[in-house]
Amino acid sequence: MLPQFLGSCLRSLLPGLALLSALAAPARAAELPAITWLVQDVPPHFSYTRSGQTPLTVEDLGQGELDGFMRILLKRMPQYRHVLVEMPFTRFEVQARQGQTMCSLLHVRTPERLAWLYFSHLYPPLFSRQLHVVVHRDRLAQFETATTGQALQLTDLLQRPDLQGLLPRDRAFGPRIDALLKQAGEAAPRTVVPNRNMHLLHMLRARRMDYTLEYPSVVDEFLRLQGGDDLVKLPLAEGRSTQLATVACSRTPEGRQHIEAIDAAVRRLAQEKDREGWMRGWRKEGLDEQDRQRVIRYMDERARGGPAIE
Repeated sequence: MLPQFLGSCLRSLLPGLALLSALAAPARAAELPAITWLVQDVPPHFSYTRSGQTPLTVEDLGQGELDGFMRILLKRMPQYRHVLVEMPFTRFEVQARQGQTMCSLLHVRTPERLAWLYFSHLYPPLFSRQLHVVVHRDRLAQFETATTGQALQLTDLLQRPDLQGLLPRDRAFGPRIDALLKQAGEAAPRTVVPNRNMHLLHMLRARRMDYTLEYPSVVDEFLRLQGGDDLVKLPLAEGRSTQLATVACSRTPEGRQHIEAIDAAVRRLAQEKDREGWMRGWRKEGLDEQDRQRVIRYMDERARGGPAIE
């Protein structure tokens, strides 16, 4: 009789225990330390997939180059809550410089940023990261070298007073291009602060400048959404100046902990047996074979190496 009585009592307690467990789960999740991540709608590299709404959870992240890798990576960091926050780059910089701890996959490493950000790297640059000069088709003849089949030289463009460029303010294009723009001084293209309602490609389409610099996949996505074929992409000789895709966290004690955890997660990702599986889930359109082989070689090195933090 006693075993039957105890069994009956246990069965009566199970629903209550299940309820308590369910109520305790959110509390346990809330107790996890949080990493705050910068997100921005900059398709196709990082795209909002829920009708243009800011992603709220890791599951909301898309399958572009950056948000797709971020989704894969953050799922391998269950020891943290991941808080996604949309803000302009300028606000991110101000808050990080003031000692607030945040992380970003949208920041390119520069010597200046090392003063207030820790950096690690994630994967080699894909072909979608080769910067191009973007021009209006009607003005293609002004870019004389475009007809020779050779890549344009940014140094040549910067010496052409008849060509006016326009670039987003405070954007880093990589060490080679950034150095050329700095050396050009007053001859460098003007800059503006873009926002979600003022895309530089809209301004180029309206002929408010002769050229800008952009990734070809960004131009393709713009034309797909807006229609038309009036914008032309021309290869830039200095275009592949970003050596590795990077992740950055504020240069604070907490930011150091975060960048160490992120770096360790990348190395665990590199060591996984089913590497082909997560690569297939990374990008919606997949990786072409050349990019795939370059990622594999990079991950082989990451799997064998130690932390890569600056």
